[in-house]
Amino acid sequence: MVQRTDLIAQGAEATIYCDGTTIIKHRLPKAYRHPIVDMDLRKIRTRREAKILTELARIEFPSPRIMAIDDKEMILRMDLIPGQKLRNVLDQDHRGFAWEIGRKVAALHQNNIVHGDLTTSNMIVHEAAQEIYFIDFGLSQFSERAEDKAVDLHLLQRALDSKHSIVAKECFAAVLREYQKSYANATAVLERLRAVELRGRNRAKKGS
Repeated sequence: MVQRTDLIAQGAEATIYCDGTTIIKHRLPKAYRHPIVDMDLRKIRTRREAKILTELARIEFPSPRIMAIDDKEMILRMDLIPGQKLRNVLDQDHRGFAWEIGRKVAALHQNNIVHGDLTTSNMIVHEAAQEIYFIDFGLSQFSERAEDKAVDLHLLQRALDSKHSIVAKECFAAVLREYQKSYANATAVLERLRAVELRGRNRAKKGS
């Protein structure tokens, strides 16, 4: 059973609780979906997230460590990452943080892991280690495709534009410079990124 006394986030896909030093992520049923389809989707996503977290631990990537999975109740238990969300401190040292983000996104993509929701709300500056930890891999997937990795970067770019508009351009440029230095296949991804950005601009023009 999930203790509901320490609710810390209510998302579209899951509810997040804190039980001391443990994060509890519970994927709740969706009434608008057929019960069998809903069960299958939640089970697939819960197992996939657990598999990605296990791989992140194997490669020693700074992220939550999975403690337990219950794919009947659709619950994941992870350790709590203590610290501030990067969203709240990015502007204090956006150049230094940008370098670190670029290197860490490169490490994910080098291991064919696409985060799926790269925002500064899903990054925490660990209070003891003083480095960025990535959290919330609920939309993540394994992929070798340059297109998927380019979309990952594009989502980060949009998140920076939305929440950190003053430093967004300089910050994202620094992210890409470090990404290119740190990831052997970065050229193919950045070529796809330009195509993704163009598609986004074309959609915006059509919608205006």
